[in-house]
Order: sequence, then structure tokens, then C-alpha cells
Amino acid sequence: MNITRKNFKETFPLIVESINEADFLAIDGEFTGLTNGRKSHSFDTPEERYHKLKEGTCDFLLVQFGLCTFTYKHEEKKYISKAYNFYIFPTPLNRQASDVRFLCQASSLDFLARQSFDFNKVFYEGIPYLNPAEEQSLSDALQERHNQSMNNELTYVSPSYESPAFKGPLVIPEEHKSFIADICKKIETFLKDEQETSLQLPVCTAYQRKLIYEAARKRFKMGIQLDTQTAENRDRFIVVKKASEEEKKLVEQKKREADWEELKDAVGFSNVIREITRSGKLVVGHNMMLDLMHVLHQFASPLPEDYEEFKSLAHCVFPRICDTKLMSSTNPFKVNIPMTDLGNLTKILERAPFAKPNIEFAAEEHSYSTVANQLHEAGYDAYITGLCFISMANFLGTFQVPIPSRIPANSPLLEPFVNKLYVMMVVDIPYMNLVGADLKPNRDHVFHVSFPASWRTSDIVQLFSAFGHVYIAWINDTSALVGLNYKDNAGLVMKTIGEGESYKIQTYKDYCQTTQVICQTTAVLKRKVDGSPPVKSPRPPKKRKSSGILNPDLPPTIPEEQEETEHEDLGEPLTKKLRESTTDGVVADIECTSQNERRIKLHPIRANRWHPMSGSSQLLQNVFQLEQGQ
Repeated sequence: MNITRKNFKETFPLIVESINEADFLAIDGEFTGLTNGRKSHSFDTPEERYHKLKEGTCDFLLVQFGLCTFTYKHEEKKYISKAYNFYIFPTPLNRQASDVRFLCQASSLDFLARQSFDFNKVFYEGIPYLNPAEEQSLSDALQERHNQSMNNELTYVSPSYESPAFKGPLVIPEEHKSFIADICKKIETFLKDEQETSLQLPVCTAYQRKLIYEAARKRFKMGIQLDTQTAENRDRFIVVKKASEEEKKLVEQKKREADWEELKDAVGFSNVIREITRSGKLVVGHNMMLDLMHVLHQFASPLPEDYEEFKSLAHCVFPRICDTKLMSSTNPFKVNIPMTDLGNLTKILERAPFAKPNIEFAAEEHSYSTVANQLHEAGYDAYITGLCFISMANFLGTFQVPIPSRIPANSPLLEPFVNKLYVMMVVDIPYMNLVGADLKPNRDHVFHVSFPASWRTSDIVQLFSAFGHVYIAWINDTSALVGLNYKDNAGLVMKTIGEGESYKIQTYKDYCQTTQVICQTTAVLKRKVDGSPPVKSPRPPKKRKSSGILNPDLPPTIPEEQEETEHEDLGEPLTKKLRESTTDGVVADIECTSQNERRIKLHPIRANRWHPMSGSSQLLQNVFQLEQGQ
């Protein structure tokens, strides 16, 4: 169902009902651009990635938001789905409201145009929005204006107009005297005509309207009411009406009530996000870091500078989220999913060993068809994201005995994937943990290199040629991070080529420390120049509680096993763990401490405990054979 400014108010109660009755929600967004900042690379930490995306994405606009609700019907053993496709645009409420400026990226707009994106609906019918701070500011201004109008002799003034009466009398300039005189003459004629009840004055400028209000206040003490109105083409004009004192008071009261209703309407789409927050439902997205950042920035609060504050904000607005990109890139799914982009993922999850879920749309206006392939319409993408989530969740159930008919959104089996965002391109840190500390892999095989601007990739490869294949992540024209594929050679780098006449090499650890010092010094200088408050000292991550059954104090349980790295996939592999549930209640932990060394521990487990790497007891037997060299 397409939702625009025209039908948002009447459909909002249905949207709220859909959210509250749902088992889980799926979302997606479309933007005017993707990134305008520093390039991301494979050695970014989650904090560095956040800052890069914050610098490069906040100037773009989320213009379409997809929401799809999924409600399970136990009697019919199927999900009922409702899909909503919102068109969003920050049309200012009045002159006190912020007039949003945003960037557009030509490639992004061209891409959307090729997907038949309806830009006219965005700009003509887009739903407005205000974040809480903007809403409070406009609310205060409106209250102040109402308080001032109570003391003014002239009756109620339109919310789109700032009356000069509150700022003292205006002197009518010579060039406007004939215009004002003509307006006053029209009002006099109107008042003498007993049959006419209203008079529409010609369209004029804001300054001319100020002069009209001032002149009318002085010349016509009683019996009229002036109101500034706005035509569909955004032209503004004044309407004069005859009114007694009682009628004027009644009209004034209605106008004030209309003002508050207008402000409520201006909050617009932000109300949808607030309802999602209140519901506490699991929110599912695909590769959803950008979606999350845009939603927070536009509808909740400007993204904070502090990374930990961002994580707290994200967890506050969306207490439970799940990224299907992370799920599909992680065991036990990735062995059966060669491609994780949303279009291909949808097709793969319809085939064995997965199964297409039984889903029915509540009504025709809420429906989509996977056959039609409406990729990159936010409502459709949200729908197929929900399909993928259900398929993968149900696949986890196949590791249980007996196999359940479905895995609900609050199942403990999904806990390893909740409140973690997929981080693209980074091999050794696959996710950002919103409710705990991020992974910190060993990067002793990574080096920072400074060199002349004339250097090219071939020069860096030649410099490190004695150590085998390398992966290069350019930072700028004169520096890059270089990772060794053969990590055992890392100790030889600083001894042999640590520094030359035209280049300088640092270990990754030294580079991070140097960068941190530079950032702190820059922050101090900035505070001295602009008087900004001191930067908060680094602090350990806060422990935050998830809703429901989740326990954030447990260590991250997403399997951190990585594929065998080629020369372009570098980063010290994280400790690999495989926990295998067997029929006799024993778990085997296989810790791969190096290429040729493996250790196995056996210990009892609680009943029905599951780990995402689990499989059959036969696999456990294969592990023992591997340990014995068979």
C-alpha cells in the first residue's frame, strides 16, 4: 500500500494496529545518495566505519521507507503480511520550521529512475516529519504566539504569519502607501455591503501582509477578522470576515485548536517510528546499517559524535533488530548461500535445504508478488527481507528434535544474531554489536605505509614482494594500510623494510595510537577556536539490557569462523569454535589456534541448548576423525 501525505492521516490507525499485532517487522529504505565521505576499506573497525558513514551519509535524504508486518496465525499455520510503502519529504510546516537542505547523488537518482521510482510522489505528496527536538521548538514558538495574540486587539493571526503588532507599530513606506490605501478602501466597501460575509484580498508579499495587518488594526477597531491563508500553489493571501466579539473569540479558539492539530500532522512519519519503538517488536532489515543511521538521524535525533552514544541511541529506538545480511553470511547458512544480495538470497531460500514460508497478504492493497520482482521499492524490499528471515529462522529449527513447524521471532535460536549489524567488506570483524563490545581481532600482520603521492599500487606491491601476497587499502594519495596474506612473515617486515628514503612503515598498533593522538589534539584545537565543550574521555562500553529473553552480558555467540582467506581476504582469523550438540548431551569445542593445531574439549550442556554452528552427531564423529588425522 502506497502511503503519501494525502492518505497518511486516515491510514495511520491501521498502521499502528498492524505494528502492534505483528510477530515481527521488516523495514527498508531508499535514499537520494549513499556516501559522500571517506572511502571504507577492509581494515575499518566498527567505530571507524560509523564515523565514515556519519560524515558521508547524513547530507542525503531517506525519501522512501518500506514497512512490512508479519503476524503468525496458529490455526491456519501461516503468516499474514501487510506491506506499506511510505513516500517521505520534509516539507516545512511554517517559517519557524527548519528548511532542510540535502544532497543528491547522480548515480543514485539514475538508479532509482531506472527502477521506475516515482519522484513526483516524493516532492508533491511526501509525508512530512519532525524529530522530537524540532517538534518541541515549534511547540514552544506556537505557544508563545498564542500567548501574545491574547493581548493583541486584533483577532487571531494565522500560524504562518508573524504579526508586526507584537514588535511595535510599523511605518508604511512611501512606495506602499497607495497599495495599503486601496486595501483599506476595499475593506470599507466590504463592511458596508450587508450581503457579503468574506473578502479575499489579492496575493501579496509577506511584508505587504504585515502592513495590511498593522493598518487594519489601527483603522478598523471592531467587527472584522483577518486570516492569512495558503493556496494549493503555495501563494498566500488574506481573507477578511465580518465577526462579532463572541464570534471572533469562538473562531480564535478553533484556530488555536487547528494550530495544534497542524503541528501534530507535521510530526508525520516520525509517529510511525515512535510506534515501532513503543511496540518493542523485532525489526528485521537486510544490510541495514545505512537504513538504521538514516532513520535515527531524520526521525529521532541527529547522529551523535560519540560511537557508544550512537549504539545506545540505536538500541533505545529499536530495542531488538536483526540483519539478514549477517545471518546469511554466517554459519550454518553461508555454506548453502553463495550470494547474499537480497534478490539472489530470496531465490536461494526458496530451494532446499531451505523452504519458502507460507505467507498470505491481508488484503490486495498490501500485496506484492516475488514473481513481479519489484526490487528497490522499499515496501517490496521490506517484504522479501521478511521472507528471507522466516526461511532462515525455520532452517535453524531443522537442527532440533523434533523439528518444530516454525521458529518464532523471540526464539532463543535467533539470539546470536539479534542487535548486531553487518559490517561490509571487513573480514575479521563481521558485525557491529549494539549491546556490547565489538570484536578486536589481532592485526599484527597489518602495516601503515606513508609514501610519495606519485606511488601507485604496483610500487607498494613491489615493496612488500618478499613477504608474499598483500591486500592494500588506500587511505589517501600518500598512505595506505597493507595486510600480509602470509601472516607468519609479519615479524620480518619492520626488521627488513621498516623505513626507507621515500617511505615509512608503522605497525597497525602504532598507527592506531598515532591516529588517536592526532584526533585528540585536533579536538582540543577546535574547542579553543569555537568554544565547543570538551570531548568526553573514552569509556568502556555500557552494559545494556535487551528486551525479552536476551542476555547481553553473554559474550558474542555469532560464530566467528572465516572462510579460508585468499590474498585479498586478510585479517587474523578469530578463534574458531564449533559447538556440536549430540544425543547424549555433550558439546565439543574445537579451538583452531593455528593452521595445524586443533584442540577439542568435551563438556555437558543444558537440555535443548543450541549453537548456530550445530549439526548432526555424525559431524561430531567427523571432527574426531579430523583430530586423529584420518
